[in-house]
Parts: sequence; C-alpha cells; structure tokens
Amino acid sequence: MLKFFNTLTSKKEKFKPIKNKKINLYVCGVTVYDFCHIGHARTFVVFDMIVRYLRFLGFQVKYIRNITDIDDKIILKSLEKDVDIKIFSNSMIDAMKQDFLRLGIDSPDQEPRVTEHIYDIIHIIKKLIQNKNAYINSQGDVVFSIDSDKYYGSLSRQSLKNLISSKRMTSNTIKQNPLDFVLWKKSKETDKCFWESPWGKGRPGWHIECTAITNVAFENYIDIHGGGSDLLFPHHENEISQSRCFNNEFKINFWIHSGMVIIHDQKMSKSLGNAYFLKDVLLHYQPEVLRYFFLSTHYRHPLYYSEENLKTAESSLKYLYNTLYNTDPIPNSTEGINLECLFYDAINDDFNTPEAFFILMKIARKINYFKKNDLYKSNLLAFRLKKLAISLNFLLEEPEDFLQKKSFFTQEKIKKIEILIEKRNIYRNLKRWKEADQLRDEIRKFNVILEDSSDKTFWRYKK
Repeated sequence: MLKFFNTLTSKKEKFKPIKNKKINLYVCGVTVYDFCHIGHARTFVVFDMIVRYLRFLGFQVKYIRNITDIDDKIILKSLEKDVDIKIFSNSMIDAMKQDFLRLGIDSPDQEPRVTEHIYDIIHIIKKLIQNKNAYINSQGDVVFSIDSDKYYGSLSRQSLKNLISSKRMTSNTIKQNPLDFVLWKKSKETDKCFWESPWGKGRPGWHIECTAITNVAFENYIDIHGGGSDLLFPHHENEISQSRCFNNEFKINFWIHSGMVIIHDQKMSKSLGNAYFLKDVLLHYQPEVLRYFFLSTHYRHPLYYSEENLKTAESSLKYLYNTLYNTDPIPNSTEGINLECLFYDAINDDFNTPEAFFILMKIARKINYFKKNDLYKSNLLAFRLKKLAISLNFLLEEPEDFLQKKSFFTQEKIKKIEILIEKRNIYRNLKRWKEADQLRDEIRKFNVILEDSSDKTFWRYKK
C-alpha cells in the first residue's frame, strides 16, 4: 500500500488516483535564465524517482513539467549578453536537458513552455476579471485579488495577517491588498518582449503560467502536484487560488514538496550567489554518485551539500559496485525475497529512499560474505541487489566501468589507454622494466591510476 505525505492535509495519506490506474502529475519546472544548479537537480531527481516507481506499480502516469522561458531575469540576462531572448532561452533549455539526461532523469511526457500558452493565459485572465477575481491597477497591470478567494492561504497555512503586516511596510497604492499579485504586466515603451492583449502590450506574471498549462493539459484535476518546498508560498498558494477561481471544479488531490539544498546554513540559490552549477559538479563526480547523494536523504528533508557528504555518497556507491564486481547475477525469485519486500515497504512509506538504501547495503554485505563461502548464493543475491537498485536507476554500469570512472573519458581515450596498458604488460612479462616504466609514465598523463596484479593491470580515473 503506497502512502505519502500530502502538504495539503499535512499528513501521510494512502494514495488513490482520482481515476483508476491513471495519474495526472505536474511538477513546476525551471526558469531558464542560467544553468541548472544542485538544488534544481535534487528536486527533479526526486520526482524522477517518484514517477518511475508509480509506473513500476502499474499506474499510467501523464507527467508534465513546464519550462518558464519568459521572465524578467531571462530578459535581463539576454540583454546583458546581447542575444535574442529566444536564442538565449533555447540555449539554456538545451543545457538543462543535457544535465538531466546525464543524471538519468527521464524526460516528462510533455514539457510545455510558457510562451506556447500566452493566449491560454489571456483567456484565463479575461475570465478572472469577469468574475471580479482580478482588477486593472493604476499602472495598467492586471492584478489578482486574494480577498476574492475565501480559501486563500489554506495550502501553505500562512498567517495572512502577519504577511499583510510585513508587506504594508513596502506597499503602495497599486494593490488593493499587499498580497495581491500580478497576472499580466503592462510593458514599458522601451520593452522589446511583449504580446498584444485586451489590456495593451505586456507579458504574463509568474504564477498564472501553471494555471494555464494545467488547465489545457489536465482540465479539471491533478492527482499529484509537485515542486520544491520554496514554491509552496507564494507560488503554489497563488496558483491554486487563481485555478480555483477560474474553474470551481478544478481539484488537486496531493501536493508533494521536496526539501531545499542547504550550504553553509543557507538555502542554495542563484540569487544568494551560493549555487553550484550541475555541469561543474559533474566534472568531478559521476552522475550516479550525485543521484545517490540526492536520494540518500529523505526527499522532504533538507539536503546538506558539502564535499564530505558527496564523498560519503561516492564511497557508498563504490561499495555496491565493488560488491557486484566479479559476480555473475543469476535470475531467481527466492533468494533475498524477504529483503526485496522490505525494500518495497520502504518506498511505499513516503518514498523512504534512505531506508531502501539501507536494505541494499544489507544485501551487499550478504553477497560479500557468500563470495567467500558460497559463490552460487552470492550470484543469486547479486541479481536481487541489481534488480532493486535499477528500479531507482542505480548500478546501471558494469562494475569495472564505474570503478574505473570511464564516464570521464571519451571512447577514443579509453582505447588509447587500453592499448598502452596492453603494450606495457608485454614489456612487464618480458621483464623489460625500463620500457614498461616509460609507458606507465605516458599512461599517467591521461590522469589515471594504475593498479598491477600478477596477471593484469586495472586502471581508473584519478580525481
């Protein structure tokens, strides 16, 4: 029985789709004004794991993740770089997709961009104005009135009085309520990026985009809506409020929020200048190591980013690969089946990946014990270990390839290294040590470590 924490009710609930075996799942995607950082990666690895598991259980998942490709920050960055905004956002989207592909994050079924839904956004805003949920302010912006929604604040459980009090210190006359938010931002004469609308030239506000996309994609309901916990307020609160006012039949059954990445006791964020770009971290750590790191902490908890914690994840994954090294997994339905049940019990309990990893380590310890005593049994258990890890998209490489860190090399370089090692071993067998040492020095220029045994040489990447 699958159960997980629902932000809406603030408790774990048994999951049941609105329609039998079919799941509508929506996750707020990236605003593409820069490269993706570790915080983005953590969120989308979490939801990749969730989608994979739901499909493993036999659900038909319609997974949509939007892309925000129009935003003040995107406009500013494109101006700074003197690049057309569409060309700039496309380049960031391409970089995002490359990063996610390396991390083993499957593409969603649909990845709509905000700029593809401008007319849907205008249609929704027109109805919100008609329903008196929105108004045009003195600057010509269309603004949502939170006072028009009696349920506003119910998702995030915010104290609206406190929020209004803090907002009033910087508020002015352009909003009826300090918490009101912009649906359509009127363009200035100097703006180059805008769309025509009944309220003049302008562009959409941030929150309205998800309402427009989900209305087109899912119509009246979403089974699971997800995102980082930093989006709970104001973004998700504003989104559900305007969706409710536009369509009173609209329903979101479960809300899932992943915890923040913390560095030096602060949330990792580009705006705070403490973000580590994913592309840079992947220069030093294999993609599976990062994936293991992200899921080694429960998805709802903060994840503490540090070199030490990354190395711990690397060491743990290396132990699992070392365990599979020199095994020949034998498919079977009996050996370790009790541990398999415990593994699925952990995932069924609010996607408890740390507990699932503990089960994997338990299986690995058994394999290492039987390697010395019963090779057949160790191979049966090796199948169990690999099967369960693959369900979380781990242990995908051959053990030797992972331990050598071959992902840091091109196929051409790997071939050169292995040819040089083969030549060196010929010299070693002939006891021509001088030539063997010269080749060793040449091989080391590829930034690799050589480990010689009596019959062969093992090589791996030197970090």
